[in-house]
Amino acid sequence: MECDISNISMPGDAGIKDIFSMCKSIAIIGLSPDPTKDSHKVARYLQECGFKIYPIYPKEEMILGETVYRTLLEIPDKVDMVNMFRKPEIADSLIEEVLKKGDVKVFWLQLGIVNNQACAKAHENGLIAVQNRCTKVEYERLMK
Repeated sequence: MECDISNISMPGDAGIKDIFSMCKSIAIIGLSPDPTKDSHKVARYLQECGFKIYPIYPKEEMILGETVYRTLLEIPDKVDMVNMFRKPEIADSLIEEVLKKGDVKVFWLQLGIVNNQACAKAHENGLIAVQNRCTKVEYERLMK
């Protein structure tokens, strides 16, 4: 298995701070109901920091007290950031959903997830793309 390396220009610390300052709502793609999973821990942390989270998961009705959606397009509200905890190849179809939704500003792939093609498409369409970084780690490092 070959490991992909990020070749997309990503925001530096000031840009990441700007992302957290402008984003109020975050769709968490692959938010597990299992409290021991990273997606759950990160989502809970972001929720505790005041972000409105939207769980995207194929099962469950509620996670962390929030209604669970099956796809990004089912969310009736504005979503500022999409934060993905799925396999890298899922980002190709996810960016298409993000573009259809039309209100997302930030396309964020969690630590260990790199998809240069999807992030390039995000950039080409005016979105900020971040990959191979953890929202919780970056928020703790830059905003606390």
